[in-house]
Amino acid sequence: MAEELTHVDQTGRARMVDVGEKDPMRRRAVARGYFRADPGTIDRVLDDRLEKGDAIAIARIAGIQAAKRCSDLIPLCHPLGLDVVEVDVDRESPDRLRITASAAVVARTGVEMEALTAVSVAALTLWDMTKSIDANLLIEQVELVEKTKERVER
Repeated sequence: MAEELTHVDQTGRARMVDVGEKDPMRRRAVARGYFRADPGTIDRVLDDRLEKGDAIAIARIAGIQAAKRCSDLIPLCHPLGLDVVEVDVDRESPDRLRITASAAVVARTGVEMEALTAVSVAALTLWDMTKSIDANLLIEQVELVEKTKERVER
């Protein structure tokens, strides 16, 4: 049997899901994605040799800001008072950076969209900062890699 779509009402109209009856839980999500560029471009990013500035630091801040504004960007997301967002950028291969974002909150709904948005915007920021020196940029495989929730003891 197909799973019921929670963002659609009985008449097929989009709606925000009512989470008011759910218990607050400690929720965490981790997302990952990849930024691919010429190896020389990756070297310049990691060595802070771009004219536009420190691409890693700016991408990290952009990802955190994006997670905080997720409900402004994605219409049916609930606004969340995030407890923490972390964005890391690491070299995975000569021509590829791995971007990992985690988000956590105590809330009635999860933080998957916030973690995914953080990765996506961090990758887009790297693109913006390197597009003038590299025509072979690629953002790949943005995905949710972990999602947890646990009861909150008060």
